[in-house]
Amino acid sequence: MPWTSEHIQWLIDTGERLTTADGKTVEVWEFCHKEDEEVLSAWAKHFRNHYCLDAEIDFYRRGYKYSRSEYLNNIKFPDSSIGWGPRIRAGDFGEILVSDYLQYVLGYWVPRTRYGDKTVRNESTKGCDVIGFKLIGEEDSPEDTLAIFESKTQFSGTQPQPKLQDAIDGSTKDQVRKAESLNAIKQRLFDKGFHDEAIRVERFQNPNDRPHQEVSGAVALFETKIFNGNQISQTTTDGHPNSDNLVLLVIHGNELMDLVHELYRRAADEA
Repeated sequence: MPWTSEHIQWLIDTGERLTTADGKTVEVWEFCHKEDEEVLSAWAKHFRNHYCLDAEIDFYRRGYKYSRSEYLNNIKFPDSSIGWGPRIRAGDFGEILVSDYLQYVLGYWVPRTRYGDKTVRNESTKGCDVIGFKLIGEEDSPEDTLAIFESKTQFSGTQPQPKLQDAIDGSTKDQVRKAESLNAIKQRLFDKGFHDEAIRVERFQNPNDRPHQEVSGAVALFETKIFNGNQISQTTTDGHPNSDNLVLLVIHGNELMDLVHELYRRAADEA
């Protein structure tokens, strides 16, 4: 399998907790990445397969007569320096890391279907950022849980932007986007031949007939030198439709944009 969880060991709960303007708790985590060749190589493979499965890349690149690296850099991956490319790279990285947090820390099943069907590589994918599922057993349970998280990043600049507030505001729209996003996941799984997994998604498409829990999440990712706890404390969740079940999280780390570019480089060169 192309997936790995080894890099999640670098995601550390600092124990610090901040409080928003309306009294909600914000967890603060730090991503302490290291120069570990084995872990970085496995992570690059994991990262690459979000965009294009290794089992499919040779067929997709054939018409262009590209090498694997050329195909990924020219067709699939956001550009490293042109237009919106760097910003999309940072955003995709943040969403994938939040997906890994949801799966490997919180124990959800997170289908990896969001980036493979991009038609414009320097644009973000529409719909909910991260969706995870937790099923208690073989039969429906009211304790089964749907988790929908929004992610925003800032890895450059000198002044912090209100990224957690942006993530919260984005999360308020997920109730509208949920049905379409669930359908997109189910359809992509079905198209890939993962029929049993597609049926798992179906369990969460009709909450009236098949009730379940729903957890929302808003995550802001910052370069450490930009992260400002005082600004985070000015955030408010007022008006969020699921504020009683809203997880708030900040992740910061050093030299994250350099890490993003290195991960994309490895992902292409090691394909």
